[in-house]
Amino acid sequence: MLLAVLCGLLSIGAAASADEETAPRVVRVGTEGVYPPFTYRDPETNELTGFDVEVVEAIGEEAGWDLEFVEAPFDSLFPALDSNRIDVIANQVTITGEREARYLFSTPYTYSHGVIVTAKDTDDITSLEDLKGRTTAQTASSNWAQVAKDAGAKVEYVQDFGPGVELVVQGRVDAIVNDNIAVLDYLATSGNDQVKIAGDAGDEVLEQALTFRQGDPELQQEADEAIATLTEDGTLAEISERYFGADVTVQGGAEDVEVGASDSRTTWEVVKDTAWPMFVGLVKGNIPLTIFSFAIGMVLAVAAALARLSSVRVLDWIARAYISIIRGTPLLVQLFIVFYGLPQIGVDLDPYPAAIAALSLNVGGYAAEVVRAAILSVPRGQYEAATVIGMDYGQSMRRIVLPQAARIAVPPLGNTLLSLIKDTALASLVLVPELFREAQVTAAATTEYLPLYIMAALYFWVVCYLVSLAQGPLERRLGRYAT
Repeated sequence: MLLAVLCGLLSIGAAASADEETAPRVVRVGTEGVYPPFTYRDPETNELTGFDVEVVEAIGEEAGWDLEFVEAPFDSLFPALDSNRIDVIANQVTITGEREARYLFSTPYTYSHGVIVTAKDTDDITSLEDLKGRTTAQTASSNWAQVAKDAGAKVEYVQDFGPGVELVVQGRVDAIVNDNIAVLDYLATSGNDQVKIAGDAGDEVLEQALTFRQGDPELQQEADEAIATLTEDGTLAEISERYFGADVTVQGGAEDVEVGASDSRTTWEVVKDTAWPMFVGLVKGNIPLTIFSFAIGMVLAVAAALARLSSVRVLDWIARAYISIIRGTPLLVQLFIVFYGLPQIGVDLDPYPAAIAALSLNVGGYAAEVVRAAILSVPRGQYEAATVIGMDYGQSMRRIVLPQAARIAVPPLGNTLLSLIKDTALASLVLVPELFREAQVTAAATTEYLPLYIMAALYFWVVCYLVSLAQGPLERRLGRYAT
């Protein structure tokens, strides 16, 4: 069964590759969707928009690309590019020497400078020199993290800019270093008067551009030609003026930007508008992942448990190694290995199959010991009695031992299922849209973290509660096998 599942997952990737050969050229664009005004969801339509999104759409139209947007946390964008999950990053990626050694960049389409954000009552941090020995909150793969480190600051990593500001407000970190335009948008949207722009992060003018793999010089060249045309005919300047009231596509244009609020809804409107997308994420993402992963995981668990009980030492060793590896490594690492690591050895799974594979392996590793313990708890006499009446090993396990073991295993396996439901929230890190990702997207754009995260928790709690209710009748039904 495991072999059939793996072959099915691989065939999905093979079929997708065959379709790509015959279909028109598609360029997959990786972007956050939580970094206004550059890339975010329109509060009225919930459609992806922003300065970077409009710029890459204009470039795609000029270059003849059929764009497909892939939303993911910023720290997942570069691994996605490396593993061929996306073809280009459009997310205000700053050109640095370290990145140039590894990636190709288009002609810059944004010029900006960095600023330092502190709490409103902090007066002793006004420059990069003042950050020495202080703590800042930064996105791990952002160039601003390196800027803060070079200034002597201790860096605490966050997923995006909004949570970092919350850490500043709470006094858990001293400052944030970020792009001046993004900070101005945050202040305009949130109305947060507890933080301020304390000073400039140096005098360096930073250049942002589209990012490509080293092996895609053709895409880079097409982007450069499109940018040259769009600059000449004024399209880029027009997009910039609409968002910033200035032309940030030329050097010096970012000095006098005027950023309006990208979202002005009330808290209640935000919660109401986000409830449905979160429910859709639950139905299309978390629930299918849970069902398929638990079903496949239980097959793996039973197989591993029987292998552990087998007299064949090789099977026992393989099962022990599998269980030890799964229980000894974090689920997040397992997800990243399956999704970002395996493509480097030719196993390229789409987001949903990859998430199901990782979650199934995790469930199997943890549930295997539960199943084994349940089998061992069935009195030995039951198996001996089955043997006396002529049943072979398979019949004894299927008709006598496993039904009784199932009754014993249901409560702990119920806990495993509840944990799996909650663990599916990690799937967004491997590009699977799900419930919690929807909450993060809206929270980043509106700064309504508490109500949206509470609502996400409520959704998960309701699903877990319904599963718990279903567990009672199942236990009573299996109780008929009690001896």
